[in-house]
Amino acid sequence: MTISIATMTARESRGPIVGLAAHLILVTALAATVGVSPAGWLAGTAYAVVLAVVLGAGLRRSGMRALGPANAVTLGRATLVGGVTALVVTSFTAPVPLPVLVTLIGVALALDGVDGQVARRTNSTTKLGARFDMEVDSFLVLVLSIAVAGTFGWWTIAMGAFRYVFVAATWAWPWLSVPLLPRFSRKVVAAVQGVALVVATASLLPEAVAFVVLAAALASLTWSFGLDVQWLWREESRRRLSVARARVAQRRVVLLPDPRRRPASVNA
Repeated sequence: MTISIATMTARESRGPIVGLAAHLILVTALAATVGVSPAGWLAGTAYAVVLAVVLGAGLRRSGMRALGPANAVTLGRATLVGGVTALVVTSFTAPVPLPVLVTLIGVALALDGVDGQVARRTNSTTKLGARFDMEVDSFLVLVLSIAVAGTFGWWTIAMGAFRYVFVAATWAWPWLSVPLLPRFSRKVVAAVQGVALVVATASLLPEAVAFVVLAAALASLTWSFGLDVQWLWREESRRRLSVARARVAQRRVVLLPDPRRRPASVNA
């Protein structure tokens, strides 16, 4: 069965559904060839269902009537991430072929640069597409950080949990949700996480060396988030100072008498 980009972008309502169908086909193929546990099937399918629902809601909120070619590529990458999720959960109870897992991860990471190029060349860059791409990346890093935790320690999950903890923190401190300025180092650090986790998953390096690579990647991620939080706090401090000054100025205007008004005369 071939699913073309034209089919995925034909109607707004079809994109998420086609993505869900593609995931079911992929997981069925994995189950028939390499084996997928019931837990793996459930985890992967749950991810695909949530993806379809959230993506559909995002399309409706943004008023987009078509998925678009760039988002279609991202959806294809998200489908591969669903397959990775199913295999990683399966690996908790049964061995999975490492070449198959690494291939799915490698293709998903390779497509990460394709959707952006497609968006720019087709002039179809959107806020939804940027958010969709980021969330797929974040979830893949989370899944891979869980995958290597059994070998290197559960501290690796911090690599995947950082973003979700940050998002949760915005509920308590709304100033953290202020849009960040573009920063090249942030993109580099994000790419380092994926490379480090793939290297560790594929066992391309000795375990001790891979441990150091993962620790360095986590340190760089901590540094990057620290820079962002520091910048956001400075912006919030400036905002609070500006509000305080505005209130003081307003009080002064209220307390000072109007020079145009003459004092009432007093009759002897």
